[in-house]
Amino acid sequence: MMRNHTSVTTFILLGLTDDPQMKVLIFIFLFVTYTLSVTGNLTIIILSLVDSHLKTTMYFFLQNFSFLEISFTTVCIPRFLYSLSTGDNTVTYEACFAQIFFIIFLGATEFFLLAVMSYDCYVDICKPLHYVTIMTRRVCGKLVFCCWITGFLVIITPLCPCLPLEFCNYNVIDHFLCDVPSLLKISCSDTLFIEQKVVAIAILTTIMTLLCVVLSYIYIIETIIIKFPSAQQRMKAFSTCLSHMIVVSMTYGGCIFIYVKLSAKDGVAINKCVALLTTSFALMLNPFIYTLRNKQVKQAFIDLIKRISFISNK
Repeated sequence: MMRNHTSVTTFILLGLTDDPQMKVLIFIFLFVTYTLSVTGNLTIIILSLVDSHLKTTMYFFLQNFSFLEISFTTVCIPRFLYSLSTGDNTVTYEACFAQIFFIIFLGATEFFLLAVMSYDCYVDICKPLHYVTIMTRRVCGKLVFCCWITGFLVIITPLCPCLPLEFCNYNVIDHFLCDVPSLLKISCSDTLFIEQKVVAIAILTTIMTLLCVVLSYIYIIETIIIKFPSAQQRMKAFSTCLSHMIVVSMTYGGCIFIYVKLSAKDGVAINKCVALLTTSFALMLNPFIYTLRNKQVKQAFIDLIKRISFISNK
């Protein structure tokens, strides 16, 4: 007789620890990193909208990337902060699947956008004379739209088979958020096919976008070495792409560690720690990585502060 998966209406998230003192430290850590992440990314969005010097294709992509970062960390962190502060670790069946949907959807979209940003760097350095004609506002808009659509298609394929999973009245998830590996671990259904499908899509998405990134930077490095005669010019060109390269390394590194596995039922305890860092600390660093080395953004920020101060003193 088939057991109905709807018998489980809520899940219990075990979180990271039962130690009250550790919970306080984790709450403070997550609250600070979440606040800084949202503030940093919002600052980038506002500056790119109000400053005329930042109305370029690079900052158009960065603006969309910042919006994705805010959305992603908001899907992951506030619910866990609520659990830490109230002790309520329950999450409804629908909310759990909604969180999984947005985590994968936003994460996949971010990967495709990073690949597009790599292509933008490639055109900027390797084809500078044709950059304006290739990377028009319309083309950039279409590329971003394609990133969102592709990210949506990536999540629809693995999520649909997960909806009829049976949990046989066992609803304890060994994680601080809902994710596919943890959900498959507690299911009493035969999850082998779904695991293989999830891993295949994760590998395909990761390899496809990473290949675009790697190829872009191979051509960029080759162009810099061959066509840039002075060391100063080479350093300036490398500096242009350095921030993007650091963010790409952190983003792909965390995802590969968590999702590209032979079995979704292995290593969940380690994944929790990695997931905590990739959904909080890494996302907090990204806006600062993109802005601290950027003189244009620093100047735009100073100009905005002066403008606000002038208006408030009126």
